Amino acid sequence: MWYTYFLQLNNGDVYVGSTNDLRRRLSSHQAGQVASTKQNLPATLKSYVAVETEALARELERYFKSGSGKAFANKRFWKHPAIACGHESTAIECAPQTVRRRAEG
Repeated sequence: MWYTYFLQLNNGDVYVGSTNDLRRRLSSHQAGQVASTKQNLPATLKSYVAVETEALARELERYFKSGSGKAFANKRFWKHPAIACGHESTAIECAPQTVRRRAEG
């Protein structure tokens, strides 16, 4: 089994990676052994996708690092701070308030 995973970093960024041993990889992130995340620890596992092949895990990793992949993950995988709304909310809950603000402004 291969995994594409999402880590919430201490600075608010989301790191996307892939591995065939999720527990080992998370331990290496938490131990500061991964250059991309060691400056922003602790990191919290937000979500992961399990797939059958390495090729598919790497393809998903590339997709989730793209603009449309980030938008999909934000909307479908976890709640996130809705910047336009100024409170913890899902994108769907935030959308009506955002539309009103834009129409008023």
